[in-house]
Amino acid sequence: MKFDYIIIGAGSAGCVLSNRLSENQNNKVAVFEAGGSSDIWKVKMPLALLYTMHDPKYNWKYYSEPEPHLNNRRLFCPRGKMIGGCSAHNGMVFVRGNRNDYERWENFGLKTWSYEKVLPYFKKIETWSGGENQYRGSFGPLTVNQSKNNNPLFKAFINSASEAGHNINLDMNGEEQEGFGMFDTTIHEGQRASVSKCYLNPAKKRKNLNVFSNSFVEKIIFDGKKAIGIEVKIKNKVQKIYAEKEIILSGGSINSPQLLMLSGIGDAIHLKDKGINVVNDLKGVGKNLQDHLETYIMQECKTPDTLYTYTKLIPKVMAGIQWFLSKSGPCSKSFLEAGGFAKSSPEREIANIQFHFFPSFVIDHGLVNPSSHGYQLHASPNHPKSRGLITLNSSDPYDYPKILFNYLEDEDDLKQTRECINVARKILAQPSLAKHSGKEVGPGSDKKSDEELNEYIRSKAETAYHPCGTCKMGVDDMSVVDENLKVNGIQNLRVVDASVMPEIPSANLNAPTLMIAEKASDLILNSAN
Repeated sequence: MKFDYIIIGAGSAGCVLSNRLSENQNNKVAVFEAGGSSDIWKVKMPLALLYTMHDPKYNWKYYSEPEPHLNNRRLFCPRGKMIGGCSAHNGMVFVRGNRNDYERWENFGLKTWSYEKVLPYFKKIETWSGGENQYRGSFGPLTVNQSKNNNPLFKAFINSASEAGHNINLDMNGEEQEGFGMFDTTIHEGQRASVSKCYLNPAKKRKNLNVFSNSFVEKIIFDGKKAIGIEVKIKNKVQKIYAEKEIILSGGSINSPQLLMLSGIGDAIHLKDKGINVVNDLKGVGKNLQDHLETYIMQECKTPDTLYTYTKLIPKVMAGIQWFLSKSGPCSKSFLEAGGFAKSSPEREIANIQFHFFPSFVIDHGLVNPSSHGYQLHASPNHPKSRGLITLNSSDPYDYPKILFNYLEDEDDLKQTRECINVARKILAQPSLAKHSGKEVGPGSDKKSDEELNEYIRSKAETAYHPCGTCKMGVDDMSVVDENLKVNGIQNLRVVDASVMPEIPSANLNAPTLMIAEKASDLILNSAN
């Protein structure tokens, strides 16, 4: 089989590319996804997101190596393994990042990735419920809605943020990001608006687009320094499939560097150690790994307004029936919709912390039900300085790679996290939450010294599920792709996903990943003309 374009991975970026590259009926496009269909109720129901996060049929369920600065804990690293990728199991919070994020990218020598250059692509993605303006779009494939979740804890939390001296922000994807309010979500009419639903499904009827699910790409094939095809296992048979124009790798921040290394692109010393023939010595492959590390500030709740109610059998069943019958009720929401951005201390020049408010306790990524009513504020520094890496365990493509985030290696990351606990405590202590608030259970009101807070962070902090940066775009020696997302030193191969981010933005990563894929689609199509 031959196609013009081969896309590896039908996650968020792969779905965008599949749609855009196949808009021209003369382009023969194929996309290969290791997982299966995401057309199931567990994906469609917003509150059911934890079901696929812990299901190996729909998730890679990676774990990090023991993290040296987190008491050697191995942190869970879920990644979507289905059509739609992480957009089919994420928290549906849609945040772009701010102007400053992309100005920093520009300052890395990436002139075409300035805020002014990427804003049109952010607008191109969305049909926003607030209507079109200078910053927002109203004609895009993805439905983005301002949350209307009326849980009384959300209103009390936002009012408390205001009482603590923070701005109320009605659009954190607009002119200014700083402030608190309700996030935009990819939930529409009570169902998840995944990228597969909004981008891939409408394109599937095109005769020039071929979607291969349950198809595991084992290797990229090269002729010298030119990518010409892939080896892919379909129904237990390995086939060679060739690309006439380009191969686009959209496996995500874990799988993309892994496949590059398995195919001979990476640090030559590491590849030789694993018995892999070196196609191109690129030392940056798998390096520069970044993530947002969240610390939970947890408080008991004196009113029955939390999701603890729905851990009980009868309310849980009734809420499920309501959703199946009318796509309404608690199951039609993610309950991650309230939060904001703030400075962790007055000397910080810009908002350096993101907060998510959640009206329940989260224990072991939702595997353990809470024992009481409670709520928590998730706090994470937006721009951690610590860097991790991904390396191969072996040359076997089915052998999971080694993932080391190296969280909190940099002392300032720990300092910022301590600071944001203090900001969170101040918000949670305001009058608007007084009738709801019980005792603080995490870290605990008695934990006040730097040493006590450090130990709480090291023993309890968890990933925000935002890995990126492992095939970074740039102009230095550790860059993997150039500003056109072409793999350095290789013809006809690009990487298009969150791995190309040179630095993590102040955002949940789905919206920035879609922007990258929209811009990449134009780059690919324009280069073919």
